Amino acid sequence: MDLDLSRHFLIAMPSLADPIFAKTLTFVCDHNDKGAMGVIVNRPVGMTLTTLFEQIDVELHRPDVAELPVCFGGPVQTDRGFVLHTPLGEWQSTLSVSDEMGLTTSKDILLAVGEGGGPEKMFVTLGYAGWEAGQLEAELAQNSWISVEADPEIIFALPAEERYDAALKLLGIDVAMLSDEAGHA
Repeated sequence: MDLDLSRHFLIAMPSLADPIFAKTLTFVCDHNDKGAMGVIVNRPVGMTLTTLFEQIDVELHRPDVAELPVCFGGPVQTDRGFVLHTPLGEWQSTLSVSDEMGLTTSKDILLAVGEGGGPEKMFVTLGYAGWEAGQLEAELAQNSWISVEADPEIIFALPAEERYDAALKLLGIDVAMLSDEAGHA
């Protein structure tokens, strides 16, 4: 496989009409010859970590993350929490995204955060986005997405509503420059 979009952003193009992915910014956590998986990083579900912790009946002793919004990460396993975090740490079920970053699905990370520990920076989604082998490549060929190497600070430091435009700026593109006819000049 020659295209590896791990640790890249997928920026939904205006032509991408699928309501699940329209105007989304997705962070690709893993991409290999079996397919790809990632999390949408700019679609808050209207719940903070405080609320999430109340729902799983865990006390939260991390004021720095209490008001972080929980996001819709994609249409797969929407009943499960996915924690994108840095540093990597040692958790029961973690996909290593890079030497510094992991995507963890085990509850031990949330329990550690509840106790006032856990990773320094974190981003929590319900669900993830998945692509079968060759599917993401086909969608890229159809101009559904443009990709750019991700800057994790966009996820960890910016509010959800600013992430899409910030990712476009990595490419030197202003959102106003995008049209439905991109790539068909």
